[in-house]
Amino acid sequence: MDTVVPRKSRKNKYLIIGLPLFLLAGYFVFSSVTKKRSLDVKKNEITIKTVENNYFEDFIVFQAKVEPLNSMLLNVVEGGSIQEIFVENGSFVQKGQFLARLYNPNTELGYMTQETAMIEQINNLNKAKLDLRTQELNLMKDLVAIEHDFLDAKSLYDLNQKLFKEEILSKNEWEKTQENFRFQKERKNIIQQSVQKEKQANAIQISQINQSQNIMQKSLEILRSNKKNFLVTAPLAGRLSSFEPILGKNYLAGESIGKIDVMKGYKLMADVDEFYLEKISVGQKGEIEYKNQIVKVEVTKVIPEIKTGKFQVELNFVEAKDLDLRQGLSFGVRLLLSEKTKTTVLSKGSFNQDTAGEWIFVVNGNQAVRRKIKLGRENPLYYEVLEGLKSDEKVITSSYKDYKNIEILNLQ
Repeated sequence: MDTVVPRKSRKNKYLIIGLPLFLLAGYFVFSSVTKKRSLDVKKNEITIKTVENNYFEDFIVFQAKVEPLNSMLLNVVEGGSIQEIFVENGSFVQKGQFLARLYNPNTELGYMTQETAMIEQINNLNKAKLDLRTQELNLMKDLVAIEHDFLDAKSLYDLNQKLFKEEILSKNEWEKTQENFRFQKERKNIIQQSVQKEKQANAIQISQINQSQNIMQKSLEILRSNKKNFLVTAPLAGRLSSFEPILGKNYLAGESIGKIDVMKGYKLMADVDEFYLEKISVGQKGEIEYKNQIVKVEVTKVIPEIKTGKFQVELNFVEAKDLDLRQGLSFGVRLLLSEKTKTTVLSKGSFNQDTAGEWIFVVNGNQAVRRKIKLGRENPLYYEVLEGLKSDEKVITSSYKDYKNIEILNLQ
């Protein structure tokens, strides 16, 4: 009798084969996801620095140029074209010395017209004053004649009064004498009052005319002195700089054609990046190196106007008695922003440009592992480390441009 042999299920066979393969594939996928990305690099291609526990100074370094302590701009007072140049740039000049001459025919013609009109007005005022005095003189002449008539009338009155009392003169003649004397007396009083009032009025008018003449005379003197404005003169003694006028070139009124440097002391002027505007203030100390000596300087002025991303800082020498300085010399100024403090510091490097100071590679044997950090202040030499690093640890400070997505570096 035949025995029935049961057929094996193919489904179980596939399950037995597929399950290990599935588990193996899952393991590889899990390993590839959880495994940290690494990269092999050569040690001679990177820069390794040691974290230190050292004194940190918050300071900046910038270039500054030597300039005279005091200068004065040379501005064109009356616009015109350069006709003559009397001195050269860099020359030492004295106060009042002629530097250049400008020419402007329209302005000169205007000056002549104004001068003629002023002289005419002054002459008219003189004539008016003369007329008042002539009028006053005529009144005085009239007063003299009237006083003479009054005296004659008074003499006749005194004589006829005696004759009338002695009954030699008739009553009719006496009455005529009285009337004439009264008339001459009143006439004299009226004329005297008129002359007095006329004198007072004339005195006021003459005073006003004199004031007007003084004003006109001063205006005329100013006008004549303005003619000298075509001459550019040195307002003080010193050395000419930036003085480069060109013959025939037109310059507008108020335009600068140079400056005079007063050679009595020097200062430093610097253009500083706008990033430091809030960190620099008057009174901050700094230093420069001059002839192998450290020279102290101090911020005396901060000009906050931003031009092309920079603002200006003026510094004075704390002691500049023995310094043989010259205009145009350039120095590197080391300006202190805070006092020295001992803290954890890290040498500066280009890694910060790629990480924004948020992480760094810490060297451990033949590997460098990525670690989160926190940086604080910085100066041209160091970063201040706030979190994530300890003294004597070694880190990579060169560029991380090719390592942004890497977590472990294998050092070879």
